[in-house]
Amino acid sequence: MSGTRHASTMTATEAETKSPGRWLALSVLVLAVLLVAVDATVLGLATPSLSEDLKPSGTQLLWIGDIYSFVIAGLLVSMGSLGDRIGRKKLLLTGATAFGAVSVLNAYATSPEMMIVARALLGVAGATLMPSTLALIRNIFHDPRERSLAIGIWGATASAGAAIGPVIGGALLQHFYWGSVFLINLPVMAVLVLVGVKLLPESKNPVAGPWDLASVGLSLVGVIGVVYAVKEVAAHGPTWEVAVALAIGVATLYAFVRRQYALSAPLLDMRLFRHRGFSGAVLADLLTVFGLSGLVFFLSQFLQLVQGREPLEAGLAELPAAAGAVVTGLIAGRYARRYSVRTVVAGGLGAIGVALAVITLVHRETGYPLLGAALLVVGLGAGFSFTVTADVILSSVPKEQAGSASAVSETAYELGAALGIAILGSIVTGVYRDFATPPDVPAPIASAAHESLGGAVEAAQGLPDATATALVTAAQDAFAEGLRIAAGVGAAVLMATAVAAWFLLRGQKLENGVGHP
Repeated sequence: MSGTRHASTMTATEAETKSPGRWLALSVLVLAVLLVAVDATVLGLATPSLSEDLKPSGTQLLWIGDIYSFVIAGLLVSMGSLGDRIGRKKLLLTGATAFGAVSVLNAYATSPEMMIVARALLGVAGATLMPSTLALIRNIFHDPRERSLAIGIWGATASAGAAIGPVIGGALLQHFYWGSVFLINLPVMAVLVLVGVKLLPESKNPVAGPWDLASVGLSLVGVIGVVYAVKEVAAHGPTWEVAVALAIGVATLYAFVRRQYALSAPLLDMRLFRHRGFSGAVLADLLTVFGLSGLVFFLSQFLQLVQGREPLEAGLAELPAAAGAVVTGLIAGRYARRYSVRTVVAGGLGAIGVALAVITLVHRETGYPLLGAALLVVGLGAGFSFTVTADVILSSVPKEQAGSASAVSETAYELGAALGIAILGSIVTGVYRDFATPPDVPAPIASAAHESLGGAVEAAQGLPDATATALVTAAQDAFAEGLRIAAGVGAAVLMATAVAAWFLLRGQKLENGVGHP
């Protein structure tokens, strides 16, 4: 019986390997990734006109911005595990349909409360898409070399989507109202669902067991508690409320881990972390995103508020990073086989570290060539390291657990980004708030100027020209100093991660293709 099943699996595998439909199927998965990546960055530009229309309070505006990423981070593991159980195709297409429908709710929200709920629901739908796409790649591409290329295309699309989000948003907002940044999801989702029904093969874990709702609740509360606490520390400093949220988050995650060991069919198989390659790749991803996220978040403000670029121009100025990631993402698998996994990953991380070290030299008058070159090197390094670590993570687990493994990888990205913006952000904010205001600036205006660089630029408008220029210049110099220090910390983290990856990924290899030279 088992021999017959094995033979039929091998036949199916060979047929799948030769089927040209797998590349068309990949194009559908790439659409989903593109959409989620664009959606993560496009809202930032729409925030001013959205605020004018819905008039949210400062706290409501923060929740509109954050709730999407909170919910995605909290549900990734649960949704990855659900896809392993009910079928990744079914989950992806259901999530895509929901993503389109909820996008309409976002576009036509009439109050801040409605917008917060709509963004949370969009996060639920978004959490189904990313783990499903990577897990389907693991199950569609049986040839390891082809799978490496497919993962490279997947990663390149995510990088490109994040970069073109502000460009698309800027173009739409010049001609349409803020809701248009959500309505562009509809035609893409329609194509994804209609084509995906035909082209995507179904795959799931035949012996996954039931979906444990208690574990779902524990992972949701735990991850959101930790991410919320980290973001609040960045925004407002440590408080009792933040300490309570962090304690609840950590305690709940501990309970989640204990429960997984006790269950016969866990939501997340904790034994995956015993694989040195898997753990090393996940840790490398988390620390890399940690080191990069602060740079990406604050460099955009530096380009606009310190160097005076328009939002669209600032978006275009950051494109070299995406271009670099696309180029190396497509060749990373080949280089990892020719040299070694640890050489490519550690080399990529080291390159990002060097680029961040270069950012420690920037100031108000720094020309674009230096910034553009640093961003290009960041992209080149990230394309190498992220693509190969994704390949290692997927190759380290049985294909039946591909959804859970993909979700762990995505959760590492989300936690790394939250920690990076919080910790590196608190460095930038702390340095910025200590700048000395010119002596003739009134106290209320000085107080507003110390809140944020945007606040300083706005507060200076009511002052005499000479005083205004002095205030804005002092604020810009302080922000640039904060950026330099944060970039230095990021560079140190990346260099340390490169060394750790060199040891953790020792002996790790990507499989070679069957029947390929």
